[in-house]
Amino acid sequence: MPFALLADLVLIVHFAVVIMVVGGLGAIVIGNTVATWPWVNRWWFRGSHGLAILTIVAQAWLDKLCPLTVFEYWLRAQARVQGEAPASFIAYWLHRLLYVEAPLWALAMIYSGFAALVALAWWRFPPDRPSQR
Repeated sequence: MPFALLADLVLIVHFAVVIMVVGGLGAIVIGNTVATWPWVNRWWFRGSHGLAILTIVAQAWLDKLCPLTVFEYWLRAQARVQGEAPASFIAYWLHRLLYVEAPLWALAMIYSGFAALVALAWWRFPPDRPSQR
């Protein structure tokens, strides 16, 4: 499989993770206030959501890039070596939406604030306990 296509796939997965983290908080709040969505309080969803934002915050404070970003950049470098086109139309726009020009410390502050909102939602709308088997 060409490196550029693999890089595009990694970018799509990365974008999906961002949508899950950001949209997940909205779904938790809406699902517990306006709608009746029992899945937003399921342990697997809340646990994966919380773990994702904690991982993002830790990486930012440790001054580390996301492994998906590093892998995508490596694949794009390999694509250039092979003479492939650097990115597709969709990848171009996803890249513009996903990556912002800001110092990592500023992103760490934003991510930490978002994590605080996730913690508040965890306290205000606690997840269901895992079933006892």
